[in-house]
Amino acid sequence: MANVYDVLQERGYIDQVTYEDELRDLLGNESVTFYVGFDATADSLTLGHFIQIMVMMHMQKAGHRPIALLGGGTTMVGDPSGRTDMRKMLTKEEIDNNASKFKEQFSRFLDFDNGKAIVENNANWLLKLNFLEFMREIGVHFSVNHMLTLESYKNRLEKGLTFFEFSYMLMQSYDFLQLYRNYNCRLQVGGSDQWSNILGGYDLIRKLEQDKVYAMTFKLLSTASGVKMGKTAKGAIWLDHKKTSPYEFYQYLRNTDDRDVEKFLALLTFLPIDEVKRLGSLKGSKINKAKEILAFEVTKMVHGEKEAIKAQDASRALFLGENKEGSIPFTEFDKSAFEKGIGILDLLTKVGLTKSNSEGRRLIKQNGISIDNAKIKDINRTIILEDFNDNKLMLRKGKKIYHQIRIK
Repeated sequence: MANVYDVLQERGYIDQVTYEDELRDLLGNESVTFYVGFDATADSLTLGHFIQIMVMMHMQKAGHRPIALLGGGTTMVGDPSGRTDMRKMLTKEEIDNNASKFKEQFSRFLDFDNGKAIVENNANWLLKLNFLEFMREIGVHFSVNHMLTLESYKNRLEKGLTFFEFSYMLMQSYDFLQLYRNYNCRLQVGGSDQWSNILGGYDLIRKLEQDKVYAMTFKLLSTASGVKMGKTAKGAIWLDHKKTSPYEFYQYLRNTDDRDVEKFLALLTFLPIDEVKRLGSLKGSKINKAKEILAFEVTKMVHGEKEAIKAQDASRALFLGENKEGSIPFTEFDKSAFEKGIGILDLLTKVGLTKSNSEGRRLIKQNGISIDNAKIKDINRTIILEDFNDNKLMLRKGKKIYHQIRIK
């Protein structure tokens, strides 16, 4: 079996790593316990998180033990990395609910039988800390002068950085120390924006335990057009089918820019790398086959094969102009709602195709909104019962985003 470090490197995951040669040898010769932290800032993981989940799956398949660390404690502070303002404060109840949803989602991707993977929650130790004891044991090892040179903090200094947020690095570092002590965890992995935080824990263990541990980060992925992967005008692409339907999830990946196909196939699927390169090299209309494979493979992992097939069938039908229902997103209204009519701008926002009336006006003026393949020209258009065919009509935004309206 190939060394998992080489696999991760060949597929394009790795950004930075400490003691590269030593870590590669360690991963090739021992079963290593490692962890990834997930702050519970929402009630579902996103497609952006899926990169780290893929890393965990690759590592577990190679015989290593992942710890998915839920940030029940650190979420109460909020990571300032990459932020220009303070994160929204969540209640403990909201954080606990979000963490429970994360735990459920991890079970789809990792094998937790017989301790092959672990879910921990840093609330188990962070919420019990005594401030003075913590600062005497941990805070004494951190230099404020050094911390102020880090990008995660420098970006916030102009608008103001609270001591509350300044403590985040200490807590994340303490997480690594606790997992080292409790599980012999010797490696922390995360996104490249976590490099400073991860090094804090790596250095803390060296000072307190006189042992060597390791750090590895992965590139924060953006599309060729510069947009963060997994983000749309409507918001994040969620792994929860109630927040992002399997069809929408499939369509997001099916609409991947030609320039990103090979990269996303390598990072988001388990297809052999030779096949990834072959599909990524396709030109012209043939690249659409690679996009279908990408969308199908990822949707299958996240939502199951049945939903992936339904989403693929619906996507193909719409592409061919057949307007089959499949798993196309829909909203059901009571028939009485359209007796007096609903303005097109209001309808677009009600079903989530636009965020505001101004966005709807702009799209209509740009011929970007259709009903049953007929362009809407009038921003004051009212949708009434006579517009429905067999109690249904199809809204379309742009060329590829569909939403069906049903009445009962």
